[in-house]
Amino acid sequence: MRVAVIGAGIVGVTTAHELAAQGQEVTVFERRAGVAAETSFANAGVVAPGYVTPWAAPGMPLKVLGQLFSRDAAVRFAGVSALGQLPWMWRFLRACRAGVHVPNRTAMQRLAHYSRERMEELATRLDLDYEQRQGYMVLLRTPADLQRAGPGLKLLKELGVVHEVLDEAAVRRLEPALAATSRVHAAIRLPKDGVGNCRVFAHHLKNEAQRLGARFAFDAEVARLMPGEAPALRLAGGEVRAFDRIVVCAGVEANRLLAPLGLSLPLAPVYGYSITAPLREHDGGPDMGPRAALMDEKYKVAISRLGQRVRVAGSAEIGGDLGDLRRAPLATLYRVLDEWFPGAASMREAQQWKGARPMLPDGPPVIGASRLPGIWLNLGHGSSGWALSCGSARIIADLLRGQRPAIDVDRLAPARLHA
Repeated sequence: MRVAVIGAGIVGVTTAHELAAQGQEVTVFERRAGVAAETSFANAGVVAPGYVTPWAAPGMPLKVLGQLFSRDAAVRFAGVSALGQLPWMWRFLRACRAGVHVPNRTAMQRLAHYSRERMEELATRLDLDYEQRQGYMVLLRTPADLQRAGPGLKLLKELGVVHEVLDEAAVRRLEPALAATSRVHAAIRLPKDGVGNCRVFAHHLKNEAQRLGARFAFDAEVARLMPGEAPALRLAGGEVRAFDRIVVCAGVEANRLLAPLGLSLPLAPVYGYSITAPLREHDGGPDMGPRAALMDEKYKVAISRLGQRVRVAGSAEIGGDLGDLRRAPLATLYRVLDEWFPGAASMREAQQWKGARPMLPDGPPVIGASRLPGIWLNLGHGSSGWALSCGSARIIADLLRGQRPAIDVDRLAPARLHA
């Protein structure tokens, strides 16, 4: 079967690899010059299935309102431009009801654990080195923070996620470079979770997919989709290519292709920020950076070790545009790094980044056949694209081959969004 994959972010690359591994004739079309060049370029790198959950949850609207005027708010609205997302925000509010949240949370958790298993299987079989490290801790600054974490701890227990609550002494033994002046009361440790370089992983899988026969067309923007029994696509230069199936993995750009065909998904760009800097070298002793992955629960900011670099990532910005790197969210990232690991990185060499997460208002991605003949979707992974990519890719490959996926995917089907 001839399959076109549109988009070579982490979701597109993993999809291409799974299809090629099943013997399909795969061609990937990517508008950039290489893989993982947009949302997958500098994300936090955290793979923590226990913390993959819909943002749309009971109590979330009040939390957002409570932080609305905080300089370090985890969720921000980029001025008047955020008003353009009012329909999306209305659907988000409706999805915060417990009756909607619980099944969506279950679906995302199931997919996240399946995806981690698949990622580890690939890494072992292909002997991949993508700067991966085991260990993930959620840092809690005060006793009140630990008390507020109670419902989350209960959920982790219900889901069977391996975890433990550590006191300050245990936290500092695992992360000895934490500043002595930093205030940490406790931490939730998930020993099976960890961190890895999403972009490096994508390059490895691209090479493996090519070895299996997949072709990658870079600087190749798809201008139009033509559904049908033999679906086709038109490139920006005018060339038309026909396939047996087309899988859209184009992230926030998907509606540019789908809306003209009468299929408009409630897909919004929610922007995230990161800074990446080399760790300082120390003669005769360890560096002052983190050993693995941490989350500052107060600010919802991740601090990740990637080789000899540290990456700090966070914020959820609604409205605005990709080219506008706003000072406030970046200042929060710098401040959090300085509080926990002061002087650990060479900040003169820091790289700032902003990416557009393709978010659906209720949380889970959509994976499967759309109502457009020949057009399939693997979209809407939001801030969890890296953590969900390998499982999503295997599911779409199984569905295309007419094979039942290893996990229940009813809640992931495009039909839930009338797509």
